[in-house]
Amino acid sequence: GRFCEASLCEVLSSAPERTPLSCPNATLCGGCQARHMNYACSLKLKRQKVWDALSRIGGVADPVVFDTIGSAQPDRTRKKAEYPIALSDGCATIGAYTHGSRNIVLLSDCILQKPESVTALQWFSSHLPEIPGSNHLKFLVTRVNRAGELMIILSGDAPVLPEMHRLSPELFKALPALKSFWYCCLNRRFTHALDGKCTCIRGAATLTERLLDLTFEISPQSFFQINIEQTEKLYLKALEAAGVQPGCNLNILDAYCGAGTITLAAARWARHVTGIEIVPPAIENARKNASANRLSDKSCFICADAALEIPRLLSRGERFDAVILDPPRKGADSGLLSAIIAASIPTISYVSCNPSTLARDIRQLCEGGYRLIWAQPVDMFPWTAHVETIVLLQKETL
Repeated sequence: GRFCEASLCEVLSSAPERTPLSCPNATLCGGCQARHMNYACSLKLKRQKVWDALSRIGGVADPVVFDTIGSAQPDRTRKKAEYPIALSDGCATIGAYTHGSRNIVLLSDCILQKPESVTALQWFSSHLPEIPGSNHLKFLVTRVNRAGELMIILSGDAPVLPEMHRLSPELFKALPALKSFWYCCLNRRFTHALDGKCTCIRGAATLTERLLDLTFEISPQSFFQINIEQTEKLYLKALEAAGVQPGCNLNILDAYCGAGTITLAAARWARHVTGIEIVPPAIENARKNASANRLSDKSCFICADAALEIPRLLSRGERFDAVILDPPRKGADSGLLSAIIAASIPTISYVSCNPSTLARDIRQLCEGGYRLIWAQPVDMFPWTAHVETIVLLQKETL
């Protein structure tokens, strides 16, 4: 009841920023919302989106929001794709969801995705009907690393492992970039494309990725940013906000640390970094990543609820110069923010993928004695409405 939605009926007079659609499926597929404007215009609108959220929801008067950091090449940036598969007239089809529905647009290309991913999409588009067990398939998921190596995960609603093993030789022959092939048997009421038990059919169990001169092993269900080049810009700005630079002597806390990507990027320069994450497999991956990058002595990882763990760390005499937050889209837990406020940690570097929940959390932090210094939008997802943001908050001093 607080807003209206409109649909475009007709363009009477085009804005100077309007451009011809560069993708034939742009008006159908839900993947791109900004193909009708030039890239510079989309970056301006993302900055405005952050400014609006901080001022209207966050209650910050005239917030300092820098220009959005754009991508040098906004196409072919995504390292991960999830292509839905469905039965239509008895035949399996693959592509992308239409905007706002679960209907599938047939795709022969997606210019958001890496070429290796598109090659896999095209192969499955041509061969789905003849694949054994294709009537059980729900998703084709691809991952591509910087070296151009490909991981494929097929997801389905039945344990069709024998069929996948029979498919394997043909798949590796057809796709030279393929290094890892998995099958995910989805849970009965799955919520996403990899919500189930994954089994390695053939090839390597992981892909190796490089990020800020660090090495990470990526498994099918592990979280990893899908735009590596922009991720490096994002993380360097987050470290800058936390005061982490070569030769610094800071003790850093990384809440929502996941598999330890930001934690280990900070550990290269900080005195010590403590990562906290409530998901056990992520902590296991983080510890392995620390060991692989020879940073175990400058980092530690704790599997716990950060809202409860921070007071325990403080009671044992731990003190932190800055905290880095990188929560999911729903934002940070209110209890965690209260724990940070109570701890009076001087500096907060907050990384967000949702301006609305970011602004909500900033309101709580500002009410708790912090001040927003600046916000930096980063375009991690070109041609979409999504925007990542780093904000710097500092504790007010009397």
